[in-house]
Amino acid sequence: MDNKLLIQLLEELDLENTDEKVNDEAISCLLADWVHIKKELEILYRNRDQKSTTQGMKKGIGLFIQFLFWGNEKEINLKDFEPLERLEIKPVNLDERLGFIIRRPNLYHSYRQLSELMVEQEKLYAKKNIIKKRLGPKG
Repeated sequence: MDNKLLIQLLEELDLENTDEKVNDEAISCLLADWVHIKKELEILYRNRDQKSTTQGMKKGIGLFIQFLFWGNEKEINLKDFEPLERLEIKPVNLDERLGFIIRRPNLYHSYRQLSELMVEQEKLYAKKNIIKKRLGPKG
């Protein structure tokens, strides 16, 4: 995927350098925001109102990117952007899937793909936390 597209979207959403401290509570709030946006998008797609989905999809993509970086204990820095392939915890075929979503945000298939990416990332994040707890303070 072309990082220019992703950086352009992140600039538009103003996602760089959040003051929010990344912890389980921040991630819980992020996931709660996603649930709210997802419900709104479901209604729009059910009513076949694809034209009205752009803002919700952009917000959803932004939440996913935040979750992706936060789950990898990294901050989003647009001046020194960390390529997605360097992130350790991420869904399979992320580049292709996210590229498709960003280029065609209004499609129902993009919404489904974004939903699946969120579910997969949530599972990977939970797995990471379980492993971290098992290893204890030394890990």
